[in-house]
Amino acid sequence: MDDEVRLIDLFAVLWRRKILIISITGFAMIGLIGFSLISLLLSPDTSPLPNTYTPSALMLINDTSSAKGGISSLFNAGGFGSLAELAGINTGKNNVSQLMVYLVNSNYMMDTVVDKFKLIERYKIKKHPRTESRKVLKKRLVAAYDEKTGVLSISFTDIDPQFAQSVVNFCIGYLDKRFDELGIDKNKREKDNLEKNITAVYTAIQELEAESHRLEQSAIIGSISKITLELNRINLELSAQKEMYTQLKVQYELLKVLMASEKPVFQILELADVPDQKSGPSRGLICIIGTFAAAFFAILLAFIVNAIAMLRQDPEVLAKLKLHQ
Repeated sequence: MDDEVRLIDLFAVLWRRKILIISITGFAMIGLIGFSLISLLLSPDTSPLPNTYTPSALMLINDTSSAKGGISSLFNAGGFGSLAELAGINTGKNNVSQLMVYLVNSNYMMDTVVDKFKLIERYKIKKHPRTESRKVLKKRLVAAYDEKTGVLSISFTDIDPQFAQSVVNFCIGYLDKRFDELGIDKNKREKDNLEKNITAVYTAIQELEAESHRLEQSAIIGSISKITLELNRINLELSAQKEMYTQLKVQYELLKVLMASEKPVFQILELADVPDQKSGPSRGLICIIGTFAAAFFAILLAFIVNAIAMLRQDPEVLAKLKLHQ
C-alpha cells in the first residue's frame, strides 16, 4: 500500500507540473531541430555542425610470408628491441600489421601529412602548432587492423570528401614507400638487389667487350705481344663476368617463381574513393538524445520545484527559517 501511495504521489507531482515538463521538453526539441536544420543549410565552413565524410582504403597484410624475420631483425639489429616493445611491437615474432599501425601513428608520418596538406593552416591551429596538429590528425586519421581477415583499413574524416580521399591515398603511398625503404619484404629486397647486380654485371660485360674490340683493332699497328696479354686478361675477366651474369639471372628467375607462389607482404586491395554519403553527424540521433535529456531535466526540475513548494507550506520549516533570520 505504501508503494502504491508513493507511486501515486510521484505521478501526482508529474501531473501537477506537466506544463513545466512539456514546455521544457518541447522547447528543447524545437531548438534542436532548428539547430540541426540551420547547420544543414549553412556552408560546411560556417556550419556549427557540418557534414563529415570518411573515405577509407583497404590493404592486405600478410604476416607469415617472405617478411619472416624482417621486423625483428630490423629492430634488433639497430638496437631498438626495447623501444619496439614499448611501442607495442613484439620483436619475438613477425608481425607486419603491428608495424604498419605503429607507422601510421608515428610522429614522422604525422608531420609528413601535416606539412603535405598544410593542416596547421587548414584547421587554424595557433598555439603549439606541431603538437596540436598531431593531436587533430590522430583524431581524424584512423588505422584499424582486422586479425581475422588480415585487412588493414585507413580512413580520414573531414568536411571535404575530396580532400579526405587525397589524404588517405597519400598515406597508402607513403606506407608502401616506407616498407620498401625498411626492407620488410625479404623477397622483394632480394629481387631489387639482384636487379641492381644484374645491371652492374651487364654494364661491366659491355665495357669489357668494348675494350676487347678496341685492343683487337689496335693490334694491327701496335705491339702484338703486349696486346695479346691484355686481351687474354680481358677475356678471362669477361668469361667470369658472363658466368656471374648467368648465375644471377638463374637466381632472379627462381626468385620470381617463388614470389609468384607467395602472397606479398603488403598488398593494396582498394584505394579510397570520394564518398558521396556523409559519415556524420547523425542529427536525428542528436535530436532524440537531446530531447530525452531535456525531458529528464524537466522531470528532475519538477520534483525540485514541488519539494520547495512543500517546504514553504511546512510550518516547522518556516519556523526554523525565522529563527535563523
